[in-house]
Amino acid sequence: MTIADSFNAAEAEARITKAWESTGAFAAGANKRRNDAFSIMIPPPNVTGSLHMGHAFNNTLQDILIRWHRMRGFDTLWQPGTDHAGIATQMVTEREMAANGEPPRRDMGRDAFTLRVWEQKKKSRGTIIGQLKRLGASCDWSREAFTMSGAPNAPEGEDGNFHDAVIRVFVEMYNKGFIYRGKRLVNWDPKFETAISDLEVENVETPGYMWHFKYPLAGGATYEYVEKDEDGTVTLRETRDYISIATTRPETMLGDGAVAVHPSDDRYAPIVGQLCEIPVGPKEHRRLIPIITDDYPDPEFGSGAVKITGAHDFNDYGVAKRGGIPCYRLMDTRGALRADGAPYAEAAALALAVAKGEKTLTEAEVDAVNLVPDHLRGMDRFEARKAVVSEITAEGLAVMTRADDVRLGTKLGEEDDPAAHVPLIEAKAIMQPFGDRSKVVIEPMLTDQWFVDAAKIVGPALDAVKDGTVKIVPESGEKTYYHWLENIEPWCISRQLWWGHQIPVWFDQNGEQYCAETKAAAQAMAGSDAVLTRDPDVLDTWFSSGLWPIGTLGWPEQTDDLRRFFPTSVLVTGQDILFFWVARMMMMQLAVVDQIPFHDVYLHGLVRDDKGRKMSKSLGNVVDPLDIIDEYGADALRFTNAAMASLGGVLKLDKKRIEGYRNFATKLWNTARFASMNGAFENHTGARPETTQTVNKWIIGEIAKTRETVDEALTNYRFNDAALALYAFTWGTFCDRFIEFSKPSIYGEDAGAKTETLATLAWSLDQILLMLHPIMPFVTEELWGSLCDRPKMLVHGDWPEDPAADAVDPKAEKEIALVIALIDGIRSARAQMGVRASAEIPLLVRDIDTDAQSAWDANSAMIRRETKVQTAEHVADFPKGTVTIPIPGATFGLPLDGIIDVAKEKARLDKSLTKLAKEIGGMAGRLKNPKFLASAPDEVIAETKANLAIREEEASKLQEAVARLAELG
Repeated sequence: MTIADSFNAAEAEARITKAWESTGAFAAGANKRRNDAFSIMIPPPNVTGSLHMGHAFNNTLQDILIRWHRMRGFDTLWQPGTDHAGIATQMVTEREMAANGEPPRRDMGRDAFTLRVWEQKKKSRGTIIGQLKRLGASCDWSREAFTMSGAPNAPEGEDGNFHDAVIRVFVEMYNKGFIYRGKRLVNWDPKFETAISDLEVENVETPGYMWHFKYPLAGGATYEYVEKDEDGTVTLRETRDYISIATTRPETMLGDGAVAVHPSDDRYAPIVGQLCEIPVGPKEHRRLIPIITDDYPDPEFGSGAVKITGAHDFNDYGVAKRGGIPCYRLMDTRGALRADGAPYAEAAALALAVAKGEKTLTEAEVDAVNLVPDHLRGMDRFEARKAVVSEITAEGLAVMTRADDVRLGTKLGEEDDPAAHVPLIEAKAIMQPFGDRSKVVIEPMLTDQWFVDAAKIVGPALDAVKDGTVKIVPESGEKTYYHWLENIEPWCISRQLWWGHQIPVWFDQNGEQYCAETKAAAQAMAGSDAVLTRDPDVLDTWFSSGLWPIGTLGWPEQTDDLRRFFPTSVLVTGQDILFFWVARMMMMQLAVVDQIPFHDVYLHGLVRDDKGRKMSKSLGNVVDPLDIIDEYGADALRFTNAAMASLGGVLKLDKKRIEGYRNFATKLWNTARFASMNGAFENHTGARPETTQTVNKWIIGEIAKTRETVDEALTNYRFNDAALALYAFTWGTFCDRFIEFSKPSIYGEDAGAKTETLATLAWSLDQILLMLHPIMPFVTEELWGSLCDRPKMLVHGDWPEDPAADAVDPKAEKEIALVIALIDGIRSARAQMGVRASAEIPLLVRDIDTDAQSAWDANSAMIRRETKVQTAEHVADFPKGTVTIPIPGATFGLPLDGIIDVAKEKARLDKSLTKLAKEIGGMAGRLKNPKFLASAPDEVIAETKANLAIREEEASKLQEAVARLAELG
């Protein structure tokens, strides 16, 4: 059989993928030779999504594990599938509908719209799946799952029972008291009009302002305000009739329920418990709110007093709950100030009665109170901000400051009077929450939602990690896991969308609720006279994906797949969703089936650019994995992913590295062509040959040791160790060493040695292809099928498992180690001393023992060819001008007197060292400079450290060369 001159990845990858799929190579249980199961559930990508570098990295690691176990004969399953991705898919659908001129979803109605989303799902689904196949993902694609399969209105071909499983779990958890409906603060997206999770919120540093306002004390009361320095010396004493606060969102003042100060803040001790006036709204209906104490305010920040708007700030909500302060909601679902409810005068009077303790309201009654003044109702929240600031300033209730106050963030012109007083409005950067898809400012909102009482189900999930039943890799992830679960809050699981699993709860005309899997069951519970209306909300995507392990295996039916593959073996996922998904899967599987979902969790970080920066469109550093595959091939990308997957390490994607691994594939290809052209595979049986030649015995042992290293690395999820061990062995040991060492036998006159060496070459190359296949499946599969006829494809090749102890020949290992040490020593000395590459120079030896002499005698021709030296001359002592090369059992020497110009070489080296010393000094100085360390970006500091290490290593080698020159006298 002949091998092409080069590997055409673009042509071969598609052809090989088709061959794998057509033969069922990825089917669950394919190549099974043992009863041990190994299963992975793919983290389901959004059905409308596209492959990004995070997907490519994550799925490469999963595929390596799956292929490795499949080749070892495990009963293997890699379960594929996609997530219905509620908000993302609904957004994509509505955007396309608008572009097509289709009616809005509210005009269509819910049922018609969900059918339209199913069409979108069918259209989009193939994108991400096709891209994963291009990467080489060996999932059992015949089992592709979907988190909405079997849902009402699902079209033909979308059968399945995942929806039934989700609904059943909700009902069971509701009946056990784990799920409830309540009013809590959530992240509210005004564009999509739904609650969203913390993971869907992007906190962006944005230019903003902090306004300072006065809240007058009720009834014109006054107090002595005193400020002191650290020594207790009074720095300010004045009589005040107000308490000042600072806010970045003045529009929320309308919903204030209190002003809080720290219990230890003596400045405000005289007025704690009094009432103060919110300085906005009609004067005759100004609201009064209490001044309270709480540990939340920081006496050192701003005025030390904080306004508490419990319905629109997460910290304030906590203070309000602790202090029994009512939470008044100001905004509607679109982020405009509310326009419903009683007139402002009536609402303000009711709120005043509550503040004075004259009236108590239920949570629902508080939510019904609209404290937006009549003239501001219906106004956009940001327009309302301007109006509120204007009204307060006009009334003289803004805190004033000198015009040259540095906090203003502005500079005075020559005509300005620095003594002039202006409102104190600090220009400052603020962290603003934006919806990651809507790109609008997120509003903390107090709304009715469905929650999982996570505190009731968290215990077993904590215990499973603490007692080692589930292992998190790296171990540092355990600390984060414990932190989240030991401080867990109720989990909001409802979303105000139409696409998703609709909440299985019905309400009757009296507001009573009935939770059941079907309306018929709910009707039976409520009675035939009840008029039922289903809750319109859908479940959070994280709720349904939390059931991914059991839902994809057929639960609630007790299927054979569930018995074979659950609990699953390992979850490979990003550390950013450790809480949002991993911990919730743990809690839900344990709560539902009382079993862990997986034995191991492998966590990785974000894939960053070559400088360590997060990839983003604004930086222009986003890398499309499909572009990489088009340019370099999937194998090069996959090997790069594996090589940079160090436990807990920063994932820096460098195109030069990808190019280097493409060159590695080329090296492998050329080596296989060399073997094929020399007839190594003409009579190949696949069996390990019997060997008599030292070099052949040695390479067999090296292969066994490498395989053990790879096995241990993959067992412990050290993908980078496995990749780098294979790279070093394949390129360095096999291609550069063994191929060269074998040439005397291949091209020699000894027919027996030639036959044995070619058989060893063929067998060794097979072992390399087998070991490389999980990481580089395409080029290895192509070579496997091109070198000779095979009984089966490499994807089902038998992973080598011979113990290294049985394969290693200690005598051969020692002999070749001596040969390599001598070759490397001679090459290094020649390079350091500046000896011409073409010059053949003398070689001396002294104090040589029997083993070293035997190694020389058996390999001298090859050593001399590799190093351009003459035959070794035995001497008692080396003459002056000899560079020594010590190896175990002997000392060799290169007499260079007259061969090189020592003075010239020393001058060259000294010049290089002087230049390096200057560079090293500059870099070391920067790294010792506190200003540099404080101001430089992390990636710049890391790059400087790396460059310094490179320069220092280079200087060390040059200093060694100088020392060798000194030996020459």
